[in-house]
Amino acid sequence: MDVGLLGFSLAATFLAAALTVPAGFGLATMITPVVFLWLEPHEAVAVVAIVHGSHNAWKLKVLRESVDYSSVRRFGWAMVIGALLGATLNTVFESNLLLLLVGVALVVLPVLSVTERWTKIRLPESEDRIGGFGSGFFGGLTGHQGALRAMFLQKRLPDKAEYAATAAVLALVVDVTRIPVYVALEGWQILEAGWLIVGLVLAAILGVQLGKRWLKKWKSERIRIGILVAIVLSGLMYVHEALVAFEYI
Repeated sequence: MDVGLLGFSLAATFLAAALTVPAGFGLATMITPVVFLWLEPHEAVAVVAIVHGSHNAWKLKVLRESVDYSSVRRFGWAMVIGALLGATLNTVFESNLLLLLVGVALVVLPVLSVTERWTKIRLPESEDRIGGFGSGFFGGLTGHQGALRAMFLQKRLPDKAEYAATAAVLALVVDVTRIPVYVALEGWQILEAGWLIVGLVLAAILGVQLGKRWLKKWKSERIRIGILVAIVLSGLMYVHEALVAFEYI
């Protein structure tokens, strides 16, 4: 075991977990490159889901008084359906194709999120089920659900604590839905990474405690912009790697 790589992975997860409390999304996106250093894409998506779910469960514990349950009801049921479908398809795609899909998602979803803020277009509440299904589907397929969810949720909940808490609940809905599918289909490979999962989960939980302080002090918009830039750059890197593997470039 590479102690240096392990230390880097734990530190990166801790920092990512802290940043995503005020930002409301981005943990899976930021730590996926880290887990890719250890595991193949299918196993990596499953491990990231477990860390992501633990992070959101702890974030919900810390921010539970700020949850807007009307938003949970509007989004939740469609997210479950989308997550089940996406998680099932995750095991069907070949690894390099999944890597390409992850890369495309990392580029497209943040761009959609930024565009929505620029245009000031408020999506009608009747379309929440579409946003919920899409967020759940991408969450189940590649683990990247936050940017699409933010497009629909951010304008509904301008209070940053309410937004962060409600986003945690909705992300947890997707995680609880997709993790059993991953375990059922990739069980043994996930168990082999048990020691890594424990370390990353603990780092993510500790990161929530720091992120709660940042939620009160920092402007979430600046954090969100920084995360979006990093997400797009990571996505471009994945697309390049997948195209190289497919011998397109």
